[in-house]
Amino acid sequence: MDLNCTQAALNSQPSRTIGAMSSRAVMRRLCAYLELAKPRVTALILVVAWAGFWCASEGVPDRRLLLLTMAGLALLASGMFALNHFMERDLDALMQRTQSRPLPSGRLKASEALWFGTGTTIAALFTLSAINALTVALGLLTLASYLLLYTPLKRRTPRCTFIGAFPGAMPPLVGWVAARNALDLEALGLFAIVFFWQFPHFHSIAYLYREDYARGGVRMWPVVEHGGKVMGREIVAAAALLVPASLLPTPLGMAGQFYAFAAFLLGAAFFLVCRQMAVLPGRRTAQRLLLASVVYLPSLLLLMLLNR
Repeated sequence: MDLNCTQAALNSQPSRTIGAMSSRAVMRRLCAYLELAKPRVTALILVVAWAGFWCASEGVPDRRLLLLTMAGLALLASGMFALNHFMERDLDALMQRTQSRPLPSGRLKASEALWFGTGTTIAALFTLSAINALTVALGLLTLASYLLLYTPLKRRTPRCTFIGAFPGAMPPLVGWVAARNALDLEALGLFAIVFFWQFPHFHSIAYLYREDYARGGVRMWPVVEHGGKVMGREIVAAAALLVPASLLPTPLGMAGQFYAFAAFLLGAAFFLVCRQMAVLPGRRTAQRLLLASVVYLPSLLLLMLLNR
């Protein structure tokens, strides 16, 4: 009796081991698919879109519409980024910071990324269609401008940052239109804030990884020019324009005087960090600018929502 039990236990060990290995393999594949969706960037998109939806809502936001908007945008961003992984898999294989991504590392096949991106994009458009037609149109515009313009232009011209700023600034518009089914002047004010914010943010990233970008043939200003004059001008100009853009919510009736005062101080501090990067470009100033940009945008949106 005891010998039989011992033998049965020994026989069960290989199956348990195989089961544990298959579970780990499934988890690794799920994590690889999650990486395709760029969860950190997607989370920032949802935060900005949520702020746009909240600002557009009169009174308590419609929970059903908000849930549909967040789900649709999460799917849209996931599909868009997965298709971007598919389109840039050869570029990612050349750069150290992206060699460990699912496709260049071999954790997923290119066809799997293509099907995942296509499926989630279709699901996103179906979800957004339950809100209104204008939201779907903005979603399609974001998708097309990101994949068909910004992505291929990254290897052709440093002006790709300017082109990429348009789809990058679409989330607050989508959030606003989802809540109101109208493209109002206030929504364009939110668009302007995110549009100008992107130049210091992305130039700081490009500067930090300029050698890696050069290996991949990505033509951004920190890669193609010496001295950083054009990059510096764009950073300072965007930061200067960001200050009046950030003040627009007050005259447009979206926020109060406290917001305007705090937004001015926040914008002035951000401008000084940008100017420092333009005058003394270097790794330390670029890191400081990247951190400042990551702090600036959520702080500004939070102030706007607290002082509606």
